[in-house]
Amino acid sequence: MNDDILPDGAPSPAPRRASIGARRNPASQAAILAAARAVLAEGGYAGFSIDAVSRLAGAGKPTIYRWWKTRADLLMDVYAAEKAAALQAPVTDDLAHDLTVYTGRLWDFWGSTPSGRTFRALIAEAQSNEGALETLRAKFLPERTQHLLMLFEKAAGRGEFAPAEVAMRLGLYIGFNWYYVLTDRLEEGRMAIAPAMRLIAAPSRP
Repeated sequence: MNDDILPDGAPSPAPRRASIGARRNPASQAAILAAARAVLAEGGYAGFSIDAVSRLAGAGKPTIYRWWKTRADLLMDVYAAEKAAALQAPVTDDLAHDLTVYTGRLWDFWGSTPSGRTFRALIAEAQSNEGALETLRAKFLPERTQHLLMLFEKAAGRGEFAPAEVAMRLGLYIGFNWYYVLTDRLEEGRMAIAPAMRLIAAPSRP
């Protein structure tokens, strides 16, 4: 991939913004994330480059790399911002129901948005890129599963299963979703969502 090429049809580059060092300026950060979304929408994962984002945002590459160590770091933040805007987790006293509703919305997001469609490629890149793997493990997963952790903890608080089972059940939930997204079988797997969520949320036997 050539980092010197701006995707065809992308908006005109913004005026160059001055670097402000390691501290993130909210306006500059927003401009970079907006440019990253535009570049991703235009060229997809294969056509995404820091050079293109830099030119479109009017931000220097050193500034972008100071705030996001790798291309994967920036893409994960784009994904997080779009997901937060698009998805809301229901919170009721029925864990299986909440997980079923949320999972359907998550799969819709994966299939219908530029950042959602790149999720599989991001996970794949993390398998061969130590920096991307560390971001996935230490930052992306804890932040992106915080609301799900809350749902499982609430169920444990209601006595449906032991608190010690929360991490295991959350892992089962993540594994179910990643199995279908990584094998590109989201549509095929939709009928499995509700029964799988019932299994993952099933109360422990006394």
